[in-house]
Amino acid sequence: MSRLIEIRPDPKLDLALERYVDVPQEKVWAAWTRPEQLKQWFVPAPWTISECDVDLRPGGIFRSVMKSPEGQAFANLGCYLEVTENQRLIWTDLMGPGYRPLDKSIADEGCCGFMTAIVTLEAVGKGTKYTATCLHRSEESRKKHEDMGFQDGWGKCLEQMVALIQSGRV
Repeated sequence: MSRLIEIRPDPKLDLALERYVDVPQEKVWAAWTRPEQLKQWFVPAPWTISECDVDLRPGGIFRSVMKSPEGQAFANLGCYLEVTENQRLIWTDLMGPGYRPLDKSIADEGCCGFMTAIVTLEAVGKGTKYTATCLHRSEESRKKHEDMGFQDGWGKCLEQMVALIQSGRV
C-alpha cells in the first residue's frame, strides 16, 4: 500500500468539515464514487443532480450538473488527482479530464476553477471518520465559498449520504 501524502490545510485559505458517521467506510467510498449514488445525495435537497460522470482514476473526469428547484442548471467540471480506494479522494475544478487546464471563461462562470477538494475516510469502530477539505487559491475565494454555505451545504449532503447508506440503497 502506498503512503498518503500529508496535506495540511491553511485556515486562511481552506475550509474543512470533519464528522464521525455511523456507517462503514466502504459504503461511504461507494457513495462518493458511483454516479448513481452521487446523484442521490451530492447537493442539499431540494436541489438535485441531473447528470454525473465519474472516471475514477487520476486524470479522470468528475462532472456533475446541479439543478435548482426553479430548474436552473449549474455544471461542475473537474478531474481526479488522487484515488486511494476507501481512504482518500482528491479532485479539482481547476483542471478538466486528462489534467487539461480549464479555459478561463469556464472558470470565470463561478462554478469551476476555484477549489481542490479532499475527502478522507478512516475506519473508526463500525463507523467512519469523515473529513472533507476544500483548498482555495485566495482568502477571497475561501470567503466566497464559505458565504455560499460550505458548512451547512456539505454538512447537509453528508447527512443525506448517511441516510441513503442506512436505508440500504448503497
